[in-house]
Parts: sequence; C-alpha cells; structure tokens
Amino acid sequence: MNVTLVRACLRDGRGGSPTAVLDDAPLTDDERREVPARAGASHAVFLSADRPAGVTSLRFFTAEGELPGCGHGTIAALAVLAERTGTHEVTLRTRGGTLAGRAIRHDGTGGLEGWFTPGPVGLRAPEDGEHEDVLTALGLARTTPGCVVATLGRPRLLVPLPTRSAVRALTPDLDRLRTACDRPALLGCYVYSAPTPAGRVAARMFAPSIGVPEDIANANSTACLATHLTGAGLRSLTADMGDALGAPATIRTVAGHAADGPRILVGGAARITRAQPWARQPGLPPPSGRQP
Repeated sequence: MNVTLVRACLRDGRGGSPTAVLDDAPLTDDERREVPARAGASHAVFLSADRPAGVTSLRFFTAEGELPGCGHGTIAALAVLAERTGTHEVTLRTRGGTLAGRAIRHDGTGGLEGWFTPGPVGLRAPEDGEHEDVLTALGLARTTPGCVVATLGRPRLLVPLPTRSAVRALTPDLDRLRTACDRPALLGCYVYSAPTPAGRVAARMFAPSIGVPEDIANANSTACLATHLTGAGLRSLTADMGDALGAPATIRTVAGHAADGPRILVGGAARITRAQPWARQPGLPPPSGRQP
C-alpha cells in the first residue's frame, strides 16, 4: 500500500496539518491505529470507493482509535481524490453521516482546496459539573463565561477568550485535561478568541482523549463555532490554528440557510507532499497515542 501525506488547511501556502491518506484494505483496527504515527501524522484517512459511482467511504483513525468524523481529514481526502481523478463533486460516506464534498484545483499553481458540509451541529449550555474541571485544566477560571457544548459526531467544549494573546498563552495540564474530558465523554475543548469585525479568530483544539494533545487544524470544531456564531449574525469565519505548534493552519467557513437551520460549508487549502510505501509489521506494540 502507498500512504499519501497531505498538509491540510494551509495558511498562505505554508504549514497545515500532516494527514495520512490511503486506500482501505483488509487491516485490523489496531493496524489502522499504527498508521498515523508511522506516517508522521496525527490522523489517518482510509478511502474506499462504493457503489453507486461517485460515492467514497472514509474512515478516520488516530493512535487511540476510530473517529466518526475528521474535518481536516476530509479536506485531505478531497485533495487526494481531486489529484487522482480530477473529481470535483463527490459524496462522502463516514461513520458520522453522509457529506457533500467539493474539490477545487487551481491550474498552474498546483493548489488544491477541499470544501464540505459537515452536517447539523447541536449546541447547548454545559450542565453543572460538566466543564469546570476542563477550564481548570486549561488554567482558566472555573467561572469563565460563554462556554458551549457543541456536538458534531461527538460533543466538544467551545471556550471563548477575549484576545488572541490569551489563546496563545494557554499551557494546559494535558493529563488533567484528558481526565476532565473523559468524565463527561467530551472529544476535547476548542478555545477561540473574540472574532474581529471581519470574522477572524485564533483557535486551539486540545484533544488528549483521542491521542492528540493539540490539533494543528480542526475543521469540524471550527464548523461548530461557525454554527454558534451565526446566532450573532456572523456569516463567515476564518480560524487560525497551529501557531503554537509551529505549523500555521487556517480553516474557513461560510454560512448558508437550510430548512432545519444554518448550513455551514467548511474548507481549506491542501498540498500533497509525498507518497510512501506502508506494510504491516506484525508484533508491533500498541501505539502510545502521544505526540511530542
């Protein structure tokens, strides 16, 4: 098998989240869990073409196991499909639901973009005792206002801070954060700055429970935030992530309308960096799920 490494959600052609993309095969889930670390990525996406034509199934894995969805993984998969076949419109089937995806190729520059509709987002206020320990693990006051639990596949906590510098200064206790997220079954927490008038925020996603202490780019959580902010009249959002990890990333969203509420389109730029062979290695110890 060949593993393609894609940098998803680039910012001005730089950075992005390294994501492993490969055709699915008769692998065990433990073998799928090995792929991200061996490819130098936090996530791996497994593709399989379904019937009818034009439908592609995606499965997402970290070192900790399978996820129902992964936004930057979806963008990476769309980039690979566009590079292979020139396909621009595709239906994606994931464990979290069926998505409409679109890839854009910029001829002459080699640039690729992936855009998709992540599906409906559930929003609610945290219950008593559900998020206070998460805030403590982040180094924030337990009474930090404005927190929201957003569910897209799995629930995660959205935490607002007043400035980009406040987001940048966070140094969470990751072991404590994992325990605090595990207790109420949260995927993690997405911390963001107050949006500028143009709708730009700085954001960081901490998800040690799934083996990703900090995500370089998290498109699904950005879609959750965009859904939340449409209530305040914000129609487009640009989220800058990855700076604390030395890998600048940017995710963009646009809000539209549907009968059941706002419809969010989320996307980012991508670049295919290399392909490498990958083979089973029986007897490898289970992956640790930790990254530097």
